[in-house]
Amino acid sequence: MRGLLVAGTTSDAGKSLVTAGICRWLARQGLRVAPFKAQNMSNNSMVCADGAEIGRAQWVQARAAMVEPEAAMNPVLLKPGSDRRSHVIALGKPFGTLEAGEYATGRAGLAEIAFDTFASLRTRFDVVICEGAGSPAEINLRAGDYVNMGLARRFGLPVVVVGDIDRGGVMASMFGTLALLSAEDQALISGWIVNKFRGDVGLLRPGLDTLDRLTGRPVLGVIPWLHDVWIDSEDALAAAGWGSSGGTLRVAVVRFPRASNATDVDALAAEPGVSVTLTADPDTVASADIVVLPGSRATVDDLRWLRERGLADAVLRRSGPVLGICGGYQMLGSEIDDDLESGAGLVKGLGLLPTRVAFAESKVLARPEGSWRGHRVEAYEIHHGVAARTGEAEAFLDGFRSGNVWGTMWHGAFENDGFRRAWLTEAAASAGLTWTPAEGAPGFGALRESMLDRLADAVAENLDTGALLRLAERGAPAGLPFVPPGV
Repeated sequence: MRGLLVAGTTSDAGKSLVTAGICRWLARQGLRVAPFKAQNMSNNSMVCADGAEIGRAQWVQARAAMVEPEAAMNPVLLKPGSDRRSHVIALGKPFGTLEAGEYATGRAGLAEIAFDTFASLRTRFDVVICEGAGSPAEINLRAGDYVNMGLARRFGLPVVVVGDIDRGGVMASMFGTLALLSAEDQALISGWIVNKFRGDVGLLRPGLDTLDRLTGRPVLGVIPWLHDVWIDSEDALAAAGWGSSGGTLRVAVVRFPRASNATDVDALAAEPGVSVTLTADPDTVASADIVVLPGSRATVDDLRWLRERGLADAVLRRSGPVLGICGGYQMLGSEIDDDLESGAGLVKGLGLLPTRVAFAESKVLARPEGSWRGHRVEAYEIHHGVAARTGEAEAFLDGFRSGNVWGTMWHGAFENDGFRRAWLTEAAASAGLTWTPAEGAPGFGALRESMLDRLADAVAENLDTGALLRLAERGAPAGLPFVPPGV
């Protein structure tokens, strides 16, 4: 087999979900399948077993494919540190920075890394399912593109385009995507997938038939809106599929501008009886039962923002539980010495934990294990800041607890069911509340597996899987018509 590229009319059209669903469906057919995203821009990442850092979505897609995640599945990861600069991770390791002005022209070396990695990956797997980024019709970036049509053209990959009908205008978006592409790029666009549809597909059929006729490409299926199905988002500020809906234990997660690995709280939100809200409102922080300061890709800048918005004062006035994870933990200490990430030097922290943080040149990428209150914890670390204790405090994972304030560098700790439920019970008690786990509630890992299976079921039931297999095996059909004007 060759491979297939899943592109989208827009960001958040559902490329990651559709890719994960196709990966799980192919794995069920007995094929050895790998996900691939040549370049990801996300502050949500994961550490693989070999110590490589990749986008969180590709890690989940590898789980969907039932294979071990590895650096080759996301060879280039851009982690925005500001509106004009991204930190570059190449083959799982720090590679430097990319300024906004260099984005269109400074990626040739990264493109070759991605192309070489894809070529190697294809020799080791039966099929590679690639995910595009944004839209293939971002013609201002086409010259240096290596994640959408640049990748497809290099390897002759057929492309299916996913559109989110819930946003409206999906057919115009699909037609316009095709019409903006050059004739050479159009020759690889092989079909359409409509995503997030609610209602009677029969009412949609006349439009689908017209799209097929006008573009000369078939609609390969319509995936319905799947309630309670999500995977780890690429957007560090996006809730995975949860909100504040009726939980007895109210958790407020501060919405940092440069939040990183906010997926840490997905497991809290999935727990019955817990409602989680992303917020930048001081009153919400003040009134919540538990407050979480998540990770940050720009710790000092986000701490400044916390103070400017009045959120720091709201945290300091609290008597109830506060949890800091990675960057959020660093903010809770007495001071931060950062000449590396922000160049700010010595900065005063919130002073709620007896720790001092110093940023080191070398980046910590690790998969630590430990325990708390007798519960085993497996986690991962991604950070430059190193915390050292400056006073008395109780140990908490790799970090500390002082009164009602907890801090740890460990991401992913709350995906451990026993630990999560024990911590929530203790934190609730410290807030003067009673919370107990719901009897028979599924574990977080089981919940993720269930969602991946539901995605695969949706692929099997709603897409022309025979056509998808033929595309992956044989490539784009010859003679697909050109739709003017093209560029």
